Amino acid sequence: MFSMLSMCTIIMIITTVVMLLASILSKKSLADREKSSPFECGFDPKSSSRLPFSLRFFLITIIFLIFDVEIALILPMILIINYSNLLMWSLTSIIFIIILLFGLYHEWNQGMLDWTN
Repeated sequence: MFSMLSMCTIIMIITTVVMLLASILSKKSLADREKSSPFECGFDPKSSSRLPFSLRFFLITIIFLIFDVEIALILPMILIINYSNLLMWSLTSIIFIIILLFGLYHEWNQGMLDWTN
């Protein structure tokens, strides 16, 4: 028990130190603003160099990533069927798939799967 507690403490300390170092080292100064502006032969830019980002594309990407992770979780379930209790495996698989179907129904009901908009 003590080794588990000490290991968790060490991991938390290392994580905190890395996060603090990353936040300190990633600070940008105000002088970098001129470097990040677009350069058009010394003239002021005619239009914005950044295109507007579609929130719809972002949401579809997130849904794709969620389904990709779900497939990565379902595939090992097929491999462990021979090594586990059939009743427990079936119950776990059915509960997991029902949760996924509820999520799919919710996304469909909210209109997230409409690609034409």
